[in-house]
Amino acid sequence: MDDNIQDEELYPQDFNKENETSSGLEYKTITLKGMYENWFLDYATYVIMERAVPEMADGLKPVQRRLLHAMYEMDDGRYNKVANIIGQTMKYHPHGDQSIGDALIQLGQKELLIDCQGNWGNIFTGDQAAAPRYIEARLSKFALEVVFNPKTTQWKLSYDGRNKEPVTLPVKFPLLLAQGVEGIAVGLASKILPHNFNELIEASIKILKNEDFEIFPDFQTGGLADCSKYNRGLRGGRVRVRAKIIQLDKKTLVITEIPFGVTTSSLIDSILNANDKGKIKIRKIEDNTAENVEIIVHLAPGVSPDQTIDALYAFTDCEVSISPNATVILNGKPAFIDVNEILRINTQNTVELLKKELLIRFNELEDDWHHSSLEKIFIEKEIYLQIRQSKSFEEAIDTIHEGLKPYLHLLHREVTHDDIIRLTEIKIKRISAYNTFEADHHIEGIENEMQKIKHQLDHLVDYAIEWFEHIRNKYGSNRGRKTELRSFDTIEAVTVAATNQKLYVNRAEGFAGTALKKDEYVCDCSDLDEIIVFRQNGTFIVTRVAEKVFVGQNVIYINVFRRNDDRTIYNMIYQDGKTGPVYVKRFAVTSITRDKEYQLTPGKPGTKVLYFTANPNGEAEIVKLYLKPKPKLKKLQFEFDFSTLAIKGRNSKGNLLTRHLVKSGVKKESGISTLGARNIWWDETVNRLNVDGRGSL
Repeated sequence: MDDNIQDEELYPQDFNKENETSSGLEYKTITLKGMYENWFLDYATYVIMERAVPEMADGLKPVQRRLLHAMYEMDDGRYNKVANIIGQTMKYHPHGDQSIGDALIQLGQKELLIDCQGNWGNIFTGDQAAAPRYIEARLSKFALEVVFNPKTTQWKLSYDGRNKEPVTLPVKFPLLLAQGVEGIAVGLASKILPHNFNELIEASIKILKNEDFEIFPDFQTGGLADCSKYNRGLRGGRVRVRAKIIQLDKKTLVITEIPFGVTTSSLIDSILNANDKGKIKIRKIEDNTAENVEIIVHLAPGVSPDQTIDALYAFTDCEVSISPNATVILNGKPAFIDVNEILRINTQNTVELLKKELLIRFNELEDDWHHSSLEKIFIEKEIYLQIRQSKSFEEAIDTIHEGLKPYLHLLHREVTHDDIIRLTEIKIKRISAYNTFEADHHIEGIENEMQKIKHQLDHLVDYAIEWFEHIRNKYGSNRGRKTELRSFDTIEAVTVAATNQKLYVNRAEGFAGTALKKDEYVCDCSDLDEIIVFRQNGTFIVTRVAEKVFVGQNVIYINVFRRNDDRTIYNMIYQDGKTGPVYVKRFAVTSITRDKEYQLTPGKPGTKVLYFTANPNGEAEIVKLYLKPKPKLKKLQFEFDFSTLAIKGRNSKGNLLTRHLVKSGVKKESGISTLGARNIWWDETVNRLNVDGRGSL
């Protein structure tokens, strides 16, 4: 009865009092519809706000925030047992230890905020982590520098009122996009894919510079990704992710990278299932995965490796489709925001937090300068000697106040009663050992730091850019892109059998080849391929793939060259000479003489290519160009659409774009093909479509 009365007080509209006349007992009629509407709404709100959806400000769910806060309280530089961390977190999170432990394992496996020790499971195989009593963790150096600052943190009482916990953590980094998140609430879900650490920082810097940017997912498991329909992470978008498959020989395939969200065991199960259904033909499969993925697929006799690769992508988990759905808590309610806008908000939050830290530090320095200067006057002017005749403490306070009056103009603010109390607490040992030189040096150091902070506040955007560059230089060296962005249609046009090597390039020194494994990766290739190399001075050359070959310095584009390829169109903007006009041209390269240098410009000294793209199907993008400022030049930027330009021969000079000096050019919008339809043939021998005239039309 007491429970019913309490519920009635909460929701009186759900109850109808009636009297039972035959027995004299009073009973209540409960309207279930009303109960469902009110209580379910409360439950849904709780799950959305307190469990499943991340907060925009710091990119964390409540359990993640409480975990990190508990670890920060425990942090002494040493590892702590995960069981102890879970227990500490339960002071703030009123739920079971299992859910807290799972959240901690997920954070640790992302290798960003937590430094792990012990068996934390395997994201490739799906193996579970060891029990919490056997594994240890501590906050990473990155987390300690970027995530925490008690001085800028807003606090609230924990669920039981015994402790304080952060409302949000002052994260000075786009953590939400770096880690990604997935959560299912009542009536909505959130799925934000992880992005590359360094690319996010570069994009944040571009935001601060008011430049255009693009960001795409990057997964720990590597693989290949087609993000052409990413839709900036909003609902309705799609990312196709493929495993990386290498043809070891005619009878063996090796899977070295797997799609995001797929484990080696589930991938093998899907391959065996497809084999049982007759969709692929394999002899056996081996899983040698340890630190890196290695799944060996042995093919049945007479089976085409190329056909099997296509079948693996079509009928197994070697290719999966991921549907993002960027949902966050913004201003206390769910919001559907694309990843570009999330990054803009995160970047602005970082700027505001940096400003707040500078202001706090400046105020601390002002206090330090005031107290140090006051102490110097008090001791050097021997004001402390004047209080010897004081008969009471209050009289001593007045004496000190009077003694300071001749020197108040040397201070930046008024002297308060607390300031004088502070002077009376100076010990005789401090007065007798007072060193004027050291005091002046200390005050000078404070003034220099205050001046530096004033400059940083006046140039806050530049300071924020320096912050992001500092984070990238300190923590981004081992965080290169793991997932290769590709157009799968382009990949399918080239058989895997033809790509048994990897091409690398050193752009600055001008070397390319398959042996330069420490340099920039370009693409997969074969020993028989030719490569085309474009240089910044407007020349290009075609040469054969080798272990190491000199192709010319300042390489702007390099890739495998296909002769008679009239579908690949190159879009180029160049400056004719050191101070000459700027021209634009579109051209194809079909037949050439190997190892001969060709000119794409008139060849004047100082000629420089300002913008260059290679488009495998004749795409024509829209480019935004920025002009160098000069007197009377009002319009410093404009756009150019390559689709308005005809495709001409590579020897053509091109069309005049502008006579002004161009500072830079960036792609604003991807375009569509300007070429006509092409004939497709079917080759029954390998069950593949082709454009080379093999098979039947």
